[in-house]
Amino acid sequence: MTAPLNSRVVAAGRNKSSRIPGFYERPLPERLALVAQWAGLDTSEQSTLLGMNGLSALQADKMVENAVGVYALPLGIAVNFTINHSDYLIPMAIEEPSVIAAVSYAAKLARAEGGFLASSDEPLMIGQLQIMKLDNVYAAAGKLWDARAMLLDAANDPTSSIVQRGGGARRIEFQPYPDSPVGAMLVLHLIYDVRDAMGANAINTACERIAPLVESISGGQVNLRILSNLSDKRRATASCRIAAESIGGDAVVERIVEAGAFAEIDPHRAATHNKGILNGMDAVCIATGNDWRALEAGAHAYAARSGQYRSLTRWTREPDGALRGEIDVPLAVGLVGGATRVHPAAKVALKILNVSSARQLAEVIAAVGLAQNLAAIRALASEGIQRGHMSLHARQLAAAAGASGPQIDRISAQMIADQNIRLDYARTLLARETESKKPPSA
Repeated sequence: MTAPLNSRVVAAGRNKSSRIPGFYERPLPERLALVAQWAGLDTSEQSTLLGMNGLSALQADKMVENAVGVYALPLGIAVNFTINHSDYLIPMAIEEPSVIAAVSYAAKLARAEGGFLASSDEPLMIGQLQIMKLDNVYAAAGKLWDARAMLLDAANDPTSSIVQRGGGARRIEFQPYPDSPVGAMLVLHLIYDVRDAMGANAINTACERIAPLVESISGGQVNLRILSNLSDKRRATASCRIAAESIGGDAVVERIVEAGAFAEIDPHRAATHNKGILNGMDAVCIATGNDWRALEAGAHAYAARSGQYRSLTRWTREPDGALRGEIDVPLAVGLVGGATRVHPAAKVALKILNVSSARQLAEVIAAVGLAQNLAAIRALASEGIQRGHMSLHARQLAAAAGASGPQIDRISAQMIADQNIRLDYARTLLARETESKKPPSA
């Protein structure tokens, strides 16, 4: 890992505070106004967030096959984040209740101790070429190694925008499989610097460019040539420290550490543990137009790198009793290409984040993942996760029952008070309220 990016280059306008007390209690127009002021959003960009001029069906038709329309998700803002001594408002696109509230609360806890410290690797991705029909995989690897300068030169198309920006092929590596189930197999890894792109198209193109040359030099046959979503050379880390008294005392710290250990040794627990982490990371990826499926594939593969599926985070107690959390995860995200520059809402989300590089975005996403995990295991280790989650779920059920406007708040509050958070009860309450407001019959 290299030094934290934000400690070297702090984006302009970072003298604002993401600590906005009572943000969730304000009406939607006021929340939007605060974010617009923070990010300098113009009226068109504000309208995009309100769904008035977001992704159109015509735009969608150019993005995917067989388009018939668009599908919207709620876009919320996580507050309280300090990452590498800079403040962020973080857009998150997600339909699940409690996620944004939970991550904002965790960020507030971390903020009291200086926030999150994050770092990231250079944006190196792996392109794989599968070479078959070889008599000796080691001899073929030797020939390709001797020709590595030629291969790298061939991979670096001078017309590529990434190469023109200083990126491109950096080196080659090999994975020999002499006894694979389908015979001798050699896998060539093309290590490629993608700069501020996620990089899939650039890497796949580079692999295609060198495939004929690889066949000629090795004497084998190149089958697959494609990137790997296990981007373990492009990782991001984040850490935080939480004072014991701010999280509920020594007993809660102990239970969180024990919960973290549970996820480190038990794959059934680790799966749910990591799902919570990805609740936050995916939501930022979706908001910014990045490939959340690639993020998940890499994260899960990395979690299983030891041969057993494990936690992506680690929680320990420091000598003074404070809680310390760390996350280390592959993170291939970009600011250019794909939906990041096509989807109107993604462009606005990136403007709100005000990140200047893909590495900085990765550091933000890693911090969000750690915060989300902190919120989840704190709830599990103390009052239980259902209380806050079900309270927010009540609002969804009230709306699903047909309530609107102030009715939603009244009916959800009644369900919570009665400890009966069910759709059928929401319908019963709505029917009662509707009946009570009918004028008396003559």
